[in-house]
Amino acid sequence: MSSLLEVDSIRKSFGDKQVLTDIALKCQPGDIIGLLGRNGTGKSTLLKIIFGTLFTDYKFIRINDEVLTHPFKSKSKIAYLPQDNFLPKSITVDQVVEIYSDEFAQKGFLEDEVLSKVTRTKIGNLSGGESRYLEVKLLLNLNSNFVLLDEPFNGISPLHIELIKNMIRENSSNKGIILTDHDYRNVLNVANKYYLLFDGGLKSVKTKQDLIDWGYVPDEQI
Repeated sequence: MSSLLEVDSIRKSFGDKQVLTDIALKCQPGDIIGLLGRNGTGKSTLLKIIFGTLFTDYKFIRINDEVLTHPFKSKSKIAYLPQDNFLPKSITVDQVVEIYSDEFAQKGFLEDEVLSKVTRTKIGNLSGGESRYLEVKLLLNLNSNFVLLDEPFNGISPLHIELIKNMIRENSSNKGIILTDHDYRNVLNVANKYYLLFDGGLKSVKTKQDLIDWGYVPDEQI
């Protein structure tokens, strides 16, 4: 049976400000869901709630018919890329891969045009783009049913962005992926389903004209 992530009834407020209102979403392998929205609309907030690291009184999260209060405790079910770099800066790239080696096939992981050049380099000495590339590749290769990616293209060169898009597409064959990024063009290019966080709700985006009609982008930028 295919894996299924179901999110429903998610609400979140910060003080008097209602950020998310009754959010509902489904994701399954083959889905690359692009989450769009202006700064402050709650994109990162929603991903953290789905992962389970941000508390809210109102949420329903189910993966493969199992209701989960803390999805992050189920490593085989869901993985999450936060906005900020999360790898320890004092260890080398190959040591990081060794740490994760129980959770994915390590052979060949470092043999690509980016990581093969920095295998023995400490994480703290990588460029921002190299570090982000490594983090994205690690999470996409974990043995999890779903991956949440918050700003996966942040600080990455255009050439490496294309490599990450290809990784996302390849891994979507066996896992569901939800991603958001400030560069909406990359999101539009790699995703196959789109939603816009607008006024606390989640709007399904069927055409680029929808983004114009909801005031997300001006006509000339599409």
